[in-house]
Parts: sequence; structure tokens; C-alpha cells
Amino acid sequence: MATIRIGTRRSALALAQSGMMQRAIAAAMGLPVEEVPLVEIVTTGDRIQDRRLLEVGGKALFTKEIEEALLDGRVDIAVHSMKDVPAEQPPGLTIAAIPEREDARDAFISRDFDDLEHLPHGGRLGTASLRRQAQALALRPDLQIEMLRGNIDTRLRRAADGEFDAILLAASGLNRLGRSDAVRGFLSVDTFLPAPGQGALALQTREGDTDHAWVQALNHVPTALCVAAERGAMVALEGSCRTAVGAHGQIDGDRLTLTTEMLAPDGTVRWRRSGEMTGLSAHDAMAQARALGLRLGHEVHQNAGDQSVAV
Repeated sequence: MATIRIGTRRSALALAQSGMMQRAIAAAMGLPVEEVPLVEIVTTGDRIQDRRLLEVGGKALFTKEIEEALLDGRVDIAVHSMKDVPAEQPPGLTIAAIPEREDARDAFISRDFDDLEHLPHGGRLGTASLRRQAQALALRPDLQIEMLRGNIDTRLRRAADGEFDAILLAASGLNRLGRSDAVRGFLSVDTFLPAPGQGALALQTREGDTDHAWVQALNHVPTALCVAAERGAMVALEGSCRTAVGAHGQIDGDRLTLTTEMLAPDGTVRWRRSGEMTGLSAHDAMAQARALGLRLGHEVHQNAGDQSVAV
């Protein structure tokens, strides 16, 4: 069988995630790991570290070059953090599988303080996420939000050096890198509703390359259903780096519950809706999950109007 090449960003987290998938795909295909090589690709999002993504083109900057390599035939599979994947797929590409999700929560990291509540008045909170900014300000309008980009090690070092009173990061990335020891606490998914798809990975291929053993082996249906609902809400809310949007699906038995929200960038207003669906084993369950997200997202968007868009 021909070599299967995996396209990945070059960051430590991306390589850790892609390495996990490399080993899983090789096992599912009965191939030695050497036959599933990683192809490192530097994206525009990796090169630009001094500005928020909303200022330079949005989160697609983390996927564009890798998707071009897929379409050109230079790689066969791309591994992305699902929360970085734009709402619509480029023509010719598809998300073939979504492995089981890691922890979807945000993590609170601070050298001197135990939680958000105990930060000093006017404390410095580091994040580049408009969603985290809005959710933090909804609880603590006195905080000073300061832009924080860079890889996880860089962000952790800056927090340890006292450049910020606290920073917020995705728990999933810290866990995958073995850096959960840096976490002072985890933020409630109710108060800090995660980004759509947070904690999940997306395995992207060309549309004609989905008939492989690894697709069924790695696709985790409960995660895929939750992500379908979350991304449906993201589409309805025009979720991007210019809007503060959260969405999180959870499954209990045969019921999927989705909560989604949009916030004003300064945290002064938030619009939220929740809903549920049953029949998760139905042949059209994925479409139903997406429809649930679209419906709830449209309800939120209708209530919010244009008040939640960053300027």
C-alpha cells in the first residue's frame, strides 16, 4: 500500500496531536508508523504572532496552507484542532473522521492566584480569544484584557514570569502536551461555554479518500454528533474570530443537549439558548444534530442582532 502522508502544523501541540493520529491510523491500516509520515507545514497563523487573528484574516490562517497541500496531492490527511476549522469546507475537501474529544474546558493558569474571582482589581488577563475576553469581562468587568499569542510553552513562560496575573488556555492542549501541572483550576463549561469543537480534532481528506479502514476506526460518533451541533450553531452565528461565540454539546443516553451563546465583546450582554434532540442512532442523526445547532444559533442571532460583533 502507498504511503499515507499526514499534513500538520509545526507547533509542539500540533505535532503531538498529529503523532497521536499517526499511530492510530497506522494501527488501523496495519501499517508501520514509517508508512504514515508527518509532513510539517508552517501556516500563516503560525508566522503572525503579534496580532489577533481577527485583524489578519481569521482562524482559516491555521488551515489554509495545509488544505492547499491536500488539494495539490502533497499530503493525504490533515490533522486540525476542530476549533480552528472554518465553518465551511473548501470544495473538494471533507472532514472524514472526528476522534473522541479531550477535555473541552478552558484552564485557568496563574503564578499567584487560584481562580478568576481572586484576581486583583484591574488584574491583567492574557488571551487572544474574543470569546474568553467577553466571558471573563461578563464576570469581572474590571479586568484588563491583554493580547497573548504564541505556542503553549511561550504562553506558560510569560505567565510564570508574571507578565500577566492570569492566562486562559484550552485544557485539551495542555493535557495532550503533558502540561496539565500548570493548571490552577478549570473553568465551568456553563460560565465559560467553550468554542465550537473545542477539545476535538478534525481529520480532513479529499472527498474521494474517505473509504479507508482508519475512518471508521477513528471516528467517534458521540463526539461527531456533538461537534455537528456545535458547528451548526457556529454557522448560524457566523462564528469567527470577529464574534464571541460559544457552543457545547453533551450526550446523556439517547439525548444530545446543546447550549450556545453569543456575547458582546465587552461582556455586558450575552444571549444564550439551549435545546435537545433524541434518536441518536437514527440514520440522519448527524443532520438532525446540525439542524439543532442551526436552529438555536439562529434564535440567538435574532436576539443579538449586530450588537455582538467586534469593532
